[in-house]
Order: sequence, then structure tokens, then C-alpha cells
Amino acid sequence: MEKILLVDDESDILEFVSYNLSKEGFQVITCNNGKEAIQLAQKENPDLIILDVMMPEMDGIETCHELRNIEKLKDTLIIFLSARGEDYSQVAGFDAGADDYVSKPIKPRLLVSRVKAILRRKSGTALKEETFAGIRIDREKYLVFKDDKEYSFPKKEFELLALLISKPGKVFTREIILDSVWGGEVVVGDRTIDVHIRKLREKLGDETIKTIKGVGYKFEI
Repeated sequence: MEKILLVDDESDILEFVSYNLSKEGFQVITCNNGKEAIQLAQKENPDLIILDVMMPEMDGIETCHELRNIEKLKDTLIIFLSARGEDYSQVAGFDAGADDYVSKPIKPRLLVSRVKAILRRKSGTALKEETFAGIRIDREKYLVFKDDKEYSFPKKEFELLALLISKPGKVFTREIILDSVWGGEVVVGDRTIDVHIRKLREKLGDETIKTIKGVGYKFEI
């Protein structure tokens, strides 16, 4: 049974999220501030920490930084849970070391799905197929399905989509995209990324991939 530490200063959120995660078989520990979260994390060594961003005394960003500086917790999975959906807030969260970011108001099924997906990736048992926002990708066959329609993508387009869909809501910078998709194969510029993004949008629709001006792209949830 995976252990989850849930941190939020709103008691109704703690109760609501804890109930939905416990119903799925997770062991849930709760607290309402960052300082206590750090103490509990060191004591309980959870598999995953779900961390609110806006909290008194020590906010989620600072708490995440502190957790990442503790040797035995530096690789612990962390998901931010926040009412702040602004792109810069998400970028700050990922820069602090978060593995995922879920915006409030909370949709229980989406949160449980994200929790299970991120725990699968850690255990090395990630699914060969993943589905988000009605788009399903088959990593073995390099196929993409949307609205029961099958798409066969060129290798780089598929790898770019697979990267973006691996963490819905996360903003991937152009540097990370270049390194992850093209690596050291060839020297490519921003225009190459833009062209591939445009082709993905032509096939899947403009609503699936959002441009974060001056930063990069993200898969829209």
C-alpha cells in the first residue's frame, strides 16, 4: 500500500482529497502546514507528497525546496495542488522540484488518475498506453488515437507529443524539448519545434497544446 502525505491548510480539502485517495486503497497522512509536512515526511517517508502552494508560515514552493534538500527525500514524488493556475506559478512549482501540478477546484477522478500514473512511472511499470483529454497514445506502435480516429505520426512528432502528454499541465521549455526529443542528433532551432507543434495541432486540434510565450509548451488538461 503506497503512503501519501497530503498537506493543505484547508480542512475541507484535506477531508475531501483524503477520502477519495483512501477509497482507492492509499494510506493517507495529513497535515496543514509546510513545517509539519517536513517533519512528517522525514518520519513517515511517504511514496508521494501532495502539497498545497498557498499556505501560511511556509508556502508550498519553499516547503518543496526544503524537502529536496533532505537527502532521503530528494527523490520523493511531489505533486502541487493549487488554486493558482497561472503559468508562472506552475513553472515556479516545477523549478522547485515538483513532479506534477494539479489545479483546484479538484476533480477526484483526475487527481486519482494522476496519482496512479506518477506512482507507476516511479515503480517502472508505466503503461504502454496512456490516455489524457481524450487522446490515447500507444508507445509501442507509435500510434495516436483521438475520437476513435487513428493517427500515424512521424517519429519526432510522436516523441514530442509523448513528452508533453507525460506530464499534463507541466510547461516544457524549449531547451528541455530540444534535449529530450532531438538530443545531440542534429543542431535544430526554435523554428523546428514550432513546425512540429503546428503539425500536432493540425492533427489533434488547437486546444490540446498551449504556447507559453517566451518559455515553451504544455499539454492542456
